[in-house]
Amino acid sequence: MKVESVLDLIGNTPMVGIHSISPNKNVKIYLKLEGQNPVGSSKDRVALSMILDAENKGILKPGNTIVEPSSGNTGVGLALVSILKGYKLVVVCAENVTQERKDLLRSFGAKIEFSPGNLGSNGAIARAKELAEQNPDWVMLYQYGNESNPVTHVNATAPEILRDCPEIDVFVAGLGTSGTLMGCSRYFKEHNPDVKIVAVEPPAGESVSGLRSLEDGFVPEIFQADLIDRKFMIKNDESIEVTRCLLSECGLFVGVSTGAIVAGAIKQAQSMEQGTIVAISPDSGWKYLSAGIWANRIEEVIEESKSTNFW
Repeated sequence: MKVESVLDLIGNTPMVGIHSISPNKNVKIYLKLEGQNPVGSSKDRVALSMILDAENKGILKPGNTIVEPSSGNTGVGLALVSILKGYKLVVVCAENVTQERKDLLRSFGAKIEFSPGNLGSNGAIARAKELAEQNPDWVMLYQYGNESNPVTHVNATAPEILRDCPEIDVFVAGLGTSGTLMGCSRYFKEHNPDVKIVAVEPPAGESVSGLRSLEDGFVPEIFQADLIDRKFMIKNDESIEVTRCLLSECGLFVGVSTGAIVAGAIKQAQSMEQGTIVAISPDSGWKYLSAGIWANRIEEVIEESKSTNFW
């Protein structure tokens, strides 16, 4: 495949079967690998969609500064598009985001404004709004309320899934901005209304990177409860356990939010007699290395290597 710009590589991500970890041999589970996007997440789609829409509406003009709250992935996607289109970017992140995300944002020339870690993404949203008010010439695209967020999944993500897996019975995604859930649900309900939509979120007060609990007091403006058929609460410990399992059993190096989403897909499979589930893997594992998720496994390999004279 030959393309003219790295932006042309956004989308058309592959799907892979993870049937070996399905609790029901009659239920297949496929994972759509959004980490295969250019800077590693489904948010590459959202970033490009929001910027193109703002340009078309005359909201964004050459040389403008964009400010956006992000747990990391949307910020990185915006940094990619901004560096190619000549925009300045300020990303507001909770101070406890992983070092990899900070380094990646700065590598693309983005400036980072930190919000208190204990306030999570809600704190980042509040601080970004403050900065936008203090700097009226800055543009906040605001993924939580921007219709371009779900629309990119209506136009691309969901059609890709139905094209590659027409036998889909259930779609599973995480609740973050809710863009993937809302956009894919809209498309499926129009083109294949038999597809059930399952959301995954952490319990109130518990952090799973990239996901949020609606019970924590902030509901994204783009969220519509009636577009979801079922919801699972997945704790952080369970998310990490499944993330490790995806690596050891399926060879997939993915982020923690993927672990949570697959945990939800596993629970869904337990309640089905047969069928096909497609789950979203929002990103790959590279941005989580410093979080120590795989630390025990790495230590085991080092000790094994020492005992076999590899060291």
